Amino acid sequence: MRRFPRTVVLAVGALGVAILLLSVGMVAGAAWQSRDDDRAPVMTTVDVGFAQDMSVHHDQAILLSTTVAGRPGVGPEISGLATRIITAQTAENATLRGWLTWFGKPLTSGNPMGWMAATHDDAATASGHGRGHGATAQTTTSSAPRSSGSGPAMAGMASTDDISKLAGLTGRDAEVWFLQLMIRHHRGGLLMAKAAYNSDDVSDIVKRTAYEMMTDQGEEISLMTMLLTARGAQALPA
Repeated sequence: MRRFPRTVVLAVGALGVAILLLSVGMVAGAAWQSRDDDRAPVMTTVDVGFAQDMSVHHDQAILLSTTVAGRPGVGPEISGLATRIITAQTAENATLRGWLTWFGKPLTSGNPMGWMAATHDDAATASGHGRGHGATAQTTTSSAPRSSGSGPAMAGMASTDDISKLAGLTGRDAEVWFLQLMIRHHRGGLLMAKAAYNSDDVSDIVKRTAYEMMTDQGEEISLMTMLLTARGAQALPA
């Protein structure tokens, strides 16, 4: 019986789950509850921007996780973590994109993180350092974890060079680089989730989703930091 590489199995499985969950996401969109029952349900600027940017952000986390899971010599701790991230973020993407599809919104933004200018929270607030009403998207991204090398400005995103490097590593080296990239990636995701959660212009369902992401990714950062320390390495600088 022919056996397919783990990366192929993961990719095919994720695609099937994504198609199924996109339908679930559209159902969630249909059941969207407005903050005011007397008004028709709407997505606010923050709702749309968060769904667009976080789903793109998740896409890369899935790519990084799929890449490391297929590298030779990667142990079950890391491959199991990668599978967990793939499963969770594929499901979340189905919900986020289901909302956007239901409300007829573009799946991607031409101005990544621009919605954060509409919140009352800048990057310092999202990190828990206070509240400011003059935040801009540029201010928000300037203090966020950034990619190394040439790459997108979205918080925590890895560059093309970062991903290519991961694809060429094996064993412990692949594990360490994956953990370093994913910790930084999750920290960037936390900035966006906290900004959405703290916004005054966010729907209840998006606020709940952002809170759940904050909880899950915060726990995963702690786990990945422990795994990285056990391998004698440290997180990348912000």
